Amino acid sequence: MKKLIYIFILFLSIYSKAQKTYTHIALYGGVAHIGNTTIIDNSLITILKNKIESVQNATGIKLNPSSFDTVIYLEGKHVYPGFINANNVLGLHDAEQVKATLDYAEIGNINPHIRSLIAYNTDNQIVPTIKTNGILYTQATPRGGLISGSSSIMALEGWNWEDAVLLADEGIHINFPQTIETKWSDDGEMSTSVNKKFSDDLNYLYKFFDDAIAYCKEEKPIEKNIRFEAMRGVLENKANLYVHADKAKDILNAIVFKRKYNIKKFVLVGAKDAYKVIKTIKSEKIPVMFNRVNDLPERIDDDVDQVYKTPYLLQKDSILFCLQLQGEMEAMQSRNLPFNAGVAVGYGLSKEEALAAITSNVAKIIGIEKLVGTLEEGKLASLIVSEGDVLDIRTNNIVLAYINGKQVNLTNKQTELYLKYKNKYGIK
Repeated sequence: MKKLIYIFILFLSIYSKAQKTYTHIALYGGVAHIGNTTIIDNSLITILKNKIESVQNATGIKLNPSSFDTVIYLEGKHVYPGFINANNVLGLHDAEQVKATLDYAEIGNINPHIRSLIAYNTDNQIVPTIKTNGILYTQATPRGGLISGSSSIMALEGWNWEDAVLLADEGIHINFPQTIETKWSDDGEMSTSVNKKFSDDLNYLYKFFDDAIAYCKEEKPIEKNIRFEAMRGVLENKANLYVHADKAKDILNAIVFKRKYNIKKFVLVGAKDAYKVIKTIKSEKIPVMFNRVNDLPERIDDDVDQVYKTPYLLQKDSILFCLQLQGEMEAMQSRNLPFNAGVAVGYGLSKEEALAAITSNVAKIIGIEKLVGTLEEGKLASLIVSEGDVLDIRTNNIVLAYINGKQVNLTNKQTELYLKYKNKYGIK
């Protein structure tokens, strides 16, 4: 019996050493891109438990390695805040062609009570391939209907959704009625037509908000309505209202809607025509989640580079905006988020402004800027280290990442296959 106890204690000792997680870490000598357009060419970043303890210029500082559990020297490498993947279904489905695995849309037209939070799958096979390219958080977002449901901010690390959640139910998503419908044929041809249901959908949306407001004014409703209950956060200006609209007329209609209900935390999502109504967006102080920089223009008479340069136009007019990748294969495309930001650099944005569009600006729009988005003292230690410019597809090579102070695994099925066949054919 004593022998068994001894073996058990020995096993626990070995296991605990193998599972040791560093609690006091120093990252020394890297180029720190803070995320708010500030750069420290020779930085010292210290991490204590799960938070950033300090960020400072390392010039003239004599580091005492014995003061830390581990010291990592990053000379020539670049340190960035972890990227935030806004408005995406990442983690909400496993196989697009298998309907049973699609967990991002519900039947029905009005679903504010639907929560993407509990549908998020930390074992999703796509997530590791996204994490290796610097995306450490995602806004798990529902789709479909007039009101899709609530989104939540999830870390790309954890045993389950309870582990992964950073901010639950932070906003409701509305697909604002479109005046013009766009359809694609099987041959890939695009056609447009007047949306005959526009007036009905718009009136229905207004009526729902009127009813929800009346319901929420009741201190003790006679009968509980879960759809109206889900709207309390938006109506009390505690949660964001994300309004998805692309065309200029739809954006203006959405702004009229905002004014009628005096919605303070209003976010415009998609906004391909934002450049056409940029003065109105600015006067209303509306933040924008701009969709897919690396995309074709909306119309044949648009400038061929219109989508590429719209982020610069938003930046020039001091509109708070971020970049996102809603659309075809959006979960898989999430890995290209930094490269979309890089495209915007070629059309007017500075590199640090483009970086802010996938880090600090996203955090500000969502309301998590006190937790993540920049490399600053007191924020969660969620950061990445790249051997080169992370926005450039030619030099992006992420070698180290932390989420909440925990070093994360940067391998996935794709890297495993790469190494497997590289070794098989003796490629150096």
